[in-house]
Amino acid sequence: MTLMSPFSLSAPLKVGFIYVSPVGNAGWTYSHDLGREYLEKIYGDKIQTKIIKSVPEGIQSRAPLAELARDHDIIFATSWGYMIPAQRTAKQFPNVKIEHVNGLRRGDNLSTYANRSYEARYLSGIVAAAMSTTGQLGYVAAYPLAEVIRGLNAFTLGAQTINPDIIVNVEWINAWYAPDESRAKSHKLIDQGVDVLAQHVNTPVPVQVAEERGVFAIGYHTDMSEFGPKSHLVSVIHDWGKVYASRIEALQNNNWKAENLWLGLKDGISKLDSMSTAIPQWAFEKVELAKSEIISGKRHVFSGPIKNHRGRIRVKAGHELSDEELQRINWYAEGIRGDLRFF
Repeated sequence: MTLMSPFSLSAPLKVGFIYVSPVGNAGWTYSHDLGREYLEKIYGDKIQTKIIKSVPEGIQSRAPLAELARDHDIIFATSWGYMIPAQRTAKQFPNVKIEHVNGLRRGDNLSTYANRSYEARYLSGIVAAAMSTTGQLGYVAAYPLAEVIRGLNAFTLGAQTINPDIIVNVEWINAWYAPDESRAKSHKLIDQGVDVLAQHVNTPVPVQVAEERGVFAIGYHTDMSEFGPKSHLVSVIHDWGKVYASRIEALQNNNWKAENLWLGLKDGISKLDSMSTAIPQWAFEKVELAKSEIISGKRHVFSGPIKNHRGRIRVKAGHELSDEELQRINWYAEGIRGDLRFF
């Protein structure tokens, strides 16, 4: 298949999406599906989209990726564990453009995209610490990958701007989408004394458990306020639609090229949504100040001095982590407790 100018053809551009879980009505996969719907809204009948959902990561994703590649012009592989199969598929189908989220491998027709959600994570940490009375925060996490560890560290560093002695307890569910395990870990954290739950899992369950137990929660991926009218403080959300539209436009204009897109607060790709009126004005002002300083470049989330959980300096004063260091981060900030795992 040779792509000239896709939108000048009589046939619509075919865009494939591969998802790691059901679409649902909240969470990671839902955020990508909102991006897909955004494409359909702005391009109408000039494109056709197709999704394959609940595809396990690793070798089991090879066949679904190849299925899409046989009949699509561009594919968005929306989970970390699709990286190696996506690379294999890109080599097998050199005329198909493949975009892999949060990936580290690229090729002539294999590109990567991500958002700097750690920036908004940092802001949510400010909110969490401002609302905590016990000085203990909880974090329900999927896997100990760089993306997850980076977000956990950023959340902790933000919280420490309010309370330098704050403790963040982490529990792992060893899956992106495991509602029952997320529920069990959420209850465990609350039983340990945390009064604000944050998460990096593909389900609103932690917010729901917080509502049941009378503590606060921070949503992730999409707006989760409806799942905890009293518990929900704010959600860290992704706006993938703009990213997807930019890649379709590049293909339309025949200037698509493999690159590493990493966008954040200033691009509106990662942001806070649905801030609760329970948050005091002084905390809201702290968040707005930090946000403006991150966008302007005056403040960097991972600017030293930063110590790890053993009290050793990992980022020296006057230094800030490079993008390469951020993409491979494999240590935990001081104040994080629990079963700290490494990759």
